[in-house]
Amino acid sequence: MRHHNDMPVMTPDTPAPELFTEPKAAVAHLIRLYAEATRFLCDRFAETMQSGHPGCRFRAFYPEIRIATSSYAKVDSRLSFGHVSRPGIHASTITRPDLFRHYLEQQIGLLLHNHEVPVQISVSDTAIPVHFAVANDPTMTVPQEGAAEFILRDVFDVPDLNTMNDDIVNGTFKLPPDGTEPLAAFTAQRVDYSLARLSHYTATDPVHFQNYVLFTNYQFYVAEFEAYARKVLADPESGYSSFVGTGNVEITDPAAPLPLADKVPQMPTFHLKRPDGSGVTLVNIGVGPSNAKTATDHIAVLRPHAWIMVGHCAGLRNSQSLGDFVLAHAYLREDKVLDDDLPVWVPIPALAEIQIALQQAVVQETQLEDYDLKRIMRTGTVASVDNRNWELRDHTGPVQRLSQSRAVALDMESATIAANGFRFRVPYGTLLCVSDKPLHGELKLPGMASDFYKTQVSRHLMIGIRAMERLRDMPLERIHSRKLRSFDETAFL
Repeated sequence: MRHHNDMPVMTPDTPAPELFTEPKAAVAHLIRLYAEATRFLCDRFAETMQSGHPGCRFRAFYPEIRIATSSYAKVDSRLSFGHVSRPGIHASTITRPDLFRHYLEQQIGLLLHNHEVPVQISVSDTAIPVHFAVANDPTMTVPQEGAAEFILRDVFDVPDLNTMNDDIVNGTFKLPPDGTEPLAAFTAQRVDYSLARLSHYTATDPVHFQNYVLFTNYQFYVAEFEAYARKVLADPESGYSSFVGTGNVEITDPAAPLPLADKVPQMPTFHLKRPDGSGVTLVNIGVGPSNAKTATDHIAVLRPHAWIMVGHCAGLRNSQSLGDFVLAHAYLREDKVLDDDLPVWVPIPALAEIQIALQQAVVQETQLEDYDLKRIMRTGTVASVDNRNWELRDHTGPVQRLSQSRAVALDMESATIAANGFRFRVPYGTLLCVSDKPLHGELKLPGMASDFYKTQVSRHLMIGIRAMERLRDMPLERIHSRKLRSFDETAFL
C-alpha cells in the first residue's frame, strides 16, 4: 500500500476569501464554511466506515478570521479588548461558530468599529481533525485505533499538538514566518479539544454553559442550587428560563423531575440559564488543584465573563469561627499544578470589580455592614496546597510559611482557579467558608459539621449568585480589567 503522503487528497470546494463590514454577515459566513467542512468530513467518514479504505485521504479546513491594519491610531484606552495591539495582519482559526455566534458578532463588531477596515473570512490551512467534526453528530462515534478495518490517520486528519496548545495565553507563541499574529487567545483545535473534554467531565453539553461560573468543592451546594433554580423558575420576573442537570436534562417547569444521571461525572455541572447566556453555571470540581486546573483549562475557551470559587476552607486564625467567610485578596500558591504555565513569581492581583461585588453580596445576605461585617468575614491571603493531609507532616515548614504569608485560610483549589483566571484573562474571585480549624484543634470529623452545613451552605451559595447578578449588570468593559491583559494582547476577549 502506498504511504498516506503519496495518496491524493480530497477536499470540499474552497470558496474565495470574502471581506465583510457587518459582523452578523461575517459570522453567518463562518457558520456556512464550518458547516460545509464538517458535513464533508462526516459524510466521508460514514462512507469509509461502510466501504473501507477509499484509496485517498479526506481533508477539510477550519474557517478563519483575518484583519489587516496599517495604522497605530489610538483607540479608547479604557478598553482592554476589541482592538489589535499594533499594525499588521492578525488572524485566528474558528470552530463551532454556531455556538460562539454572539461572542463572535460582538468581537468582530468591535474590530470593525475601532479599526474601520473590513475583516476577511476565508478557509484556513488548518485541517479539522475527524474526531472533532464527528463529535458534532450524535449519531456518529470515532472508533478506537485498531477497531476499524483501516488506519484512521491514513485517511483523515487527527488532533495535532502543534495547533492545540496554550502558547498564546502563556505568552510563548512564536510568530510564523509571514508574521501573522493571533487574533484570539485559542486556536480552533484547542477550543475543539476543550469542548470535547467539557462534555466528558461535566456530562453536559458546552452549549448550556452560562457566562457566570461558580466553582465549589462540595456536593451540598448542588442541592441548594437546584432548590434556588426551582424557586426562580416559578417567578416569571426572574429572567431565568431553564435549569439543566447532568445528562443534559433540561427543565422549565419548577416542579418537573430532574432524574439523576446513570453515571455520575467527574465534575457534576448544573446550569441556571437565561436566554442571552447571562445565567449561572455551578461546577462541583471536587477536591484538589488538579481538578481545579482541568475544569478551568476547558471552561476558559467559552470565554466566560467571571468565575468565582465558593468552597470550604480551613480557618488559620483562632479568631475565626466555623461558618465565617474569607474573601481572598491574595493567594499563596503551593498547589504546583500551574508552575510550568504560570511561574509562582507572577503576582495574582485581586480584581476590584469582583471583590466589591462579593462584599456587597455578603452585606445583602447577612444584613451586616462596615465594622460589623468583620465579625463574620475576613479579607486576606488564601493558601492553596496539593496535599489534603498536610496536617500529618512536620508542621514547622508549612505553618511557618502560612504565618509569614499572613494567610487566613487554606484550601486546595482557590489559588489554582484564580491563577488560571489570570492566565486565561477570565475575571476571578474567591469567597470561602470556614469549615474547620486544624491548627486550633477543630478538625473536620463525622458529625461535627452537620449543623454548620445546614445553616451556611444555602447562605454561602446565595452570596455567590448575588455577586454574579451584580457583575451581570455591570458593563462588560468594566468587568474585563486591563490588569489581565499583557503588552501584546489579542483583540478578542
